[in-house]
Amino acid sequence: MKNTKRIYLLLVIAVIFSLAAQQAYAKDYVIGEHKTTVAKPDPASTYVGSEKCKMCHQEKYNDWKTSGHPYKLNTPAEAQAFNSPAIPAPDGYTYNDIYLVIGGWGWKSRYMDKNGYIITKTGANKNVDGSNQYNIVTKKWVDYNAGKTLKYDCGNCHTTGYSLAGSQDNKPGIVGTWEEKSIGCEACHGPGSVHVSKGGGIGVGILKNDSAAMCGACHTRGTDDTKIISKDGFIDHHEQYPEMLNSPHKALNCVSCHDPHKGTHIGQTNPTEGAGIKAQCATCHAKQSTDFTGSTMQKAGVKCTDCHMPSAGKSATGDAAKFKGDVKSHIFKINTDVSANFFDDAGKFANGYVTLDWACLNCHPDKDKAWAGQYAKDVHKYVKAGGPAAAPPTPAPTQKSPAFELFFAVGALLVAVLARRK
Repeated sequence: MKNTKRIYLLLVIAVIFSLAAQQAYAKDYVIGEHKTTVAKPDPASTYVGSEKCKMCHQEKYNDWKTSGHPYKLNTPAEAQAFNSPAIPAPDGYTYNDIYLVIGGWGWKSRYMDKNGYIITKTGANKNVDGSNQYNIVTKKWVDYNAGKTLKYDCGNCHTTGYSLAGSQDNKPGIVGTWEEKSIGCEACHGPGSVHVSKGGGIGVGILKNDSAAMCGACHTRGTDDTKIISKDGFIDHHEQYPEMLNSPHKALNCVSCHDPHKGTHIGQTNPTEGAGIKAQCATCHAKQSTDFTGSTMQKAGVKCTDCHMPSAGKSATGDAAKFKGDVKSHIFKINTDVSANFFDDAGKFANGYVTLDWACLNCHPDKDKAWAGQYAKDVHKYVKAGGPAAAPPTPAPTQKSPAFELFFAVGALLVAVLARRK
């Protein structure tokens, strides 16, 4: 009888665990700005974490670790470990008061308190509005939603295996839950348990989606991917996909130029700007590259991206009056009409082209668009080396010295005498 009761008890426990597991597997995971349902590579797939991927994909894992993707959310210990010197905590706080650091890899850092709310009040008495975002390049504190009660609701793009249900670690300030903080391998490749259990293999329980829309799930803003949202005189950051859709490159995929596993921006784990770029402009634009090589602009150190991909976006720092932000545009096309405007009249959306002020005046601050317009046409070969415009001026004729003429005459006479003797 005792054994029968034990068996019944074990069966009840097994059923409870089974139901709990099914509930976990049935969780509705979403990703991206539009909170799209996560595509599973297999109906039975669950999340296993990026460390599992490392076992077989060491090289890809190492590349991923140099990018900014693993560092969207960090524990205080992690944030201090990959920053040297360590980024500071907000005034009035120590790292013991911080639940998670938001960012801190390349542009800025913000902070969650122990209840999961984004810190917006600082100072010894927590009564100072703002000074709550630390900008890494300038090493200065600035305001971000100063004084507001602000929940963290960015998990759909900044975590892996995100669900809108519940709150992570039961923190009231966090909207939703996640399986892995930051952007792990499974954010792009889908939950990988089946892939792991079957021993891997191309396409076995795993996704490989090279489309621009895959990256665009998170690299966009607003409800319409074709609209380039602007704010405070800049393109709002995370908008590479809308920019691409408005560009001549809209038929390409992000991976045509980028290695998605490597870092592009200089950050704490990536010391090389453009490390993740696998195709250069000259790869496709041979004529323009030939025209540009040896030109005055090229010899001055100007690169294609300086004009065609100006830093028109802002993540942390920028000066709109000087046409300098900290995120490169992906619009590429330059409108050489001096009357063209980069933004609409309300300043809420960017147009689908780069204007001469953003293309030229960030390097020529003492000039204006009218000046830039004079040189915009055929600028790729402007004062081409070896061309007529680059030829040195003809020297002015000079009078010959009498002494020189006498020397020349004597020399000629000696030559004649020697020739007759022969």
